[in-house]
Amino acid sequence: MRASCPQTVLQRLRDDESGSAVAEFALVGAMVVVFFLAAFQVGFSLYVRNTLIENAAEGARYGARADATPAMGAQRTVDLITTGLSGRYAGHVSASVETEGGARVVKVTVRAPLPIVGPFGPAQSLTVSGRAYQEAQP
Repeated sequence: MRASCPQTVLQRLRDDESGSAVAEFALVGAMVVVFFLAAFQVGFSLYVRNTLIENAAEGARYGARADATPAMGAQRTVDLITTGLSGRYAGHVSASVETEGGARVVKVTVRAPLPIVGPFGPAQSLTVSGRAYQEAQP
């Protein structure tokens, strides 16, 4: 029989797992926070995009009425964006009249920042538009 040798200090430290739960919690916790923030940011970006599309479409419908002008539709879009999101998303709104298949169509275009880090992002990187047939056709 061989006599058992006492473990060296280095072997005991290497095999000791005390304190590993704290380190594991810190690493996993940080990873969970990053994933949560990324999912939240994707959701916020989609919310901004969908809200801008809806507001542009509503402005186009407003500007396409028989008693309205495309400029009134653009102003309505600015008002809706300012109320629903923020004025920083309503800086570049334009309206025009186009012809599609012989019919006049009011098109409202919104160029806004795409929120990448919180509400901040590159300016005018998101372009959406809404269209509506004019009520008064030639």
